[in-house]
Amino acid sequence: MRSHRRLWLLVPVLLCALAILGARPTAVEKEPGSGSGASGLSAEVVRLYEEAAVATQQYEAGRKEADGQRARAQRAEELLDAQRRHIADLHEDLGRIARAQYRTNGGLPVAARMILADSPEDLMRGQHAFSQADLALNNAISKNRRAEARLAADEAKAAAEWQALETRNTQLAALKADIEQKLEEARSRLQGEADAAVAAGACRGAVRLDQPETGFTSDWVAPVETYELSASYGSGGARWSSRHTGQDFAVPIGTPVRAVGVGRVVRVSCGGPFGIEIVLKHAGGYYTQYAHLASVAVDQGEHVSPGQWIGQSGTTGNSTGPHLHFETRVTPEMGSAVNPVSWLAARGVSL
Repeated sequence: MRSHRRLWLLVPVLLCALAILGARPTAVEKEPGSGSGASGLSAEVVRLYEEAAVATQQYEAGRKEADGQRARAQRAEELLDAQRRHIADLHEDLGRIARAQYRTNGGLPVAARMILADSPEDLMRGQHAFSQADLALNNAISKNRRAEARLAADEAKAAAEWQALETRNTQLAALKADIEQKLEEARSRLQGEADAAVAAGACRGAVRLDQPETGFTSDWVAPVETYELSASYGSGGARWSSRHTGQDFAVPIGTPVRAVGVGRVVRVSCGGPFGIEIVLKHAGGYYTQYAHLASVAVDQGEHVSPGQWIGQSGTTGNSTGPHLHFETRVTPEMGSAVNPVSWLAARGVSL
């Protein structure tokens, strides 16, 4: 009886143990669109984008340094010209000294005059004249040699500095070109994946990007950091059925797109005239739209902060080239747009 009672007591214990083992954590499932292919390519574009910016800064700094070195080289060349003129004067002095030694006493040199001296006094005067002439000649030769050595050293130093600068600028240009080529290839692949998603009508989902330290002190920012304004709000053209409803920012494919302010993602979609797009809702009943993207970095329902990367620019949908189409609306739908430039300006953002 006791053994049967112990057996029945063990049953719940075993069931609890099995429940605990079954509840052990399993591998976390990846978020939609966060596979190594999509996220890796988006991150690669961002990394190369930043590397290209650094390489461009270094190259431009090298060019400025080259301009300064060129000005210094011109000043150095002027100094070298002065040294060359000084050496020419020294050569002329050597010639004058040599000619002076043969000008007196029927053209006989000083040494011959000493040999033919008629008295000890003439011999002493000749010896003194010979010593003075010899000293002047030696001083002139030494001065000439020192000047020529300085000239050669200065010429070699100037040539070495110039060559080093040219080599560095060539290396910087090659590095910049290599990064830009890799960036262009990565952008092309990223756009290809975006076009495939739009054609299939199925967005890939959020591709998370490492957010930089923004340090923004303002509540509102521009949707991209570096840009050129292209088609403006209200402009006309054959590309639109009526008037342009937003402000276009001409930026390369893969440029990080930023939330202009605190908001919530109310739409992430792909397909249609805007291609891949994001719509944010902000305080005060306003909405902002970011269209023709190549990828998105947020999910619907997510809250965002000013300057947060929410996607990457592209040229999906009805787009004639890489750019960000940015709209400000009073509803999340088309047809309610207001001038985004004035709207941002009222919030302290000047485009």
